[in-house]
Amino acid sequence: MFNKVKPSSSSHYPSYSPMSASAIQGQLLEVTVVGCNKLKDTEWISRQDPYVFLEYGSTKFRTRTCTDGGKNPIFQEKFVFTLIEGMRELSVLVWNSNTVTFDDFIGSGKVPLQKALSEGYDDTPWPIQDKRGRHAGEVRLIIHYANAKKPAKAHAPSAPSYASVPPYLAPPPVASYPSASYPPAPHYPSYPPNSAAYPPTQHHQPAAAAYPPTYPPQSVYPPPPTQQGPYYYMPGRVHILQLRILHRIEVYCLDKGNEENQSASSPLVV
Repeated sequence: MFNKVKPSSSSHYPSYSPMSASAIQGQLLEVTVVGCNKLKDTEWISRQDPYVFLEYGSTKFRTRTCTDGGKNPIFQEKFVFTLIEGMRELSVLVWNSNTVTFDDFIGSGKVPLQKALSEGYDDTPWPIQDKRGRHAGEVRLIIHYANAKKPAKAHAPSAPSYASVPPYLAPPPVASYPSASYPPAPHYPSYPPNSAAYPPTQHHQPAAAAYPPTYPPQSVYPPPPTQQGPYYYMPGRVHILQLRILHRIEVYCLDKGNEENQSASSPLVV
């Protein structure tokens, strides 16, 4: 009654099918440039401004320049390549951006795509080398291949694409609860007003004319003297000088009178 199914040999012996490595023409490959680690520093004073250049066949992509990225720049940019039959390597180049002179070459490397094409995912950091073949740091990439025959079981997610970001959704409305009803406040008898219990207070304000004026009127003060004796009153320094001159005249007159009296009273000597 039941049909017998012949077990496949691949179920007992896990191996990569040649179809997963050959039928890649026209398929899409997602490559996310996460960043770089411990890059070679090409600047002497300021921090370098790195950027990454990807090349696969005739397709070339360039990341933005990470200003002041230094030795550990962060990019988080995704690019999509169209696979070509027979090409299973991705070229990676790292440069330092300069505004006045030419850009400085930091390092380059080759990224094999075999693991990503077979398992569907690869996040291995790849080393790069400078012109002399010395170690110049490493580049962190996340490679996704959706048509792999045997995708990886668990892997880290790549950087989200701008087109796949869901639109903003407004938060759900807050549930409204019925307000609890409270009994009205009891009515208490009001007290009689104060005006009925106590007689009104009468305030008497004194008349304004009962108080004497604070300052006397201007006509009460006598006018200033205009003349004192035979001389006019001159306040200040002029008056003092006049008094001194009069005093000297009086002294001079007294001395002159005394000399005349002495000369008249003294006898003549022959």
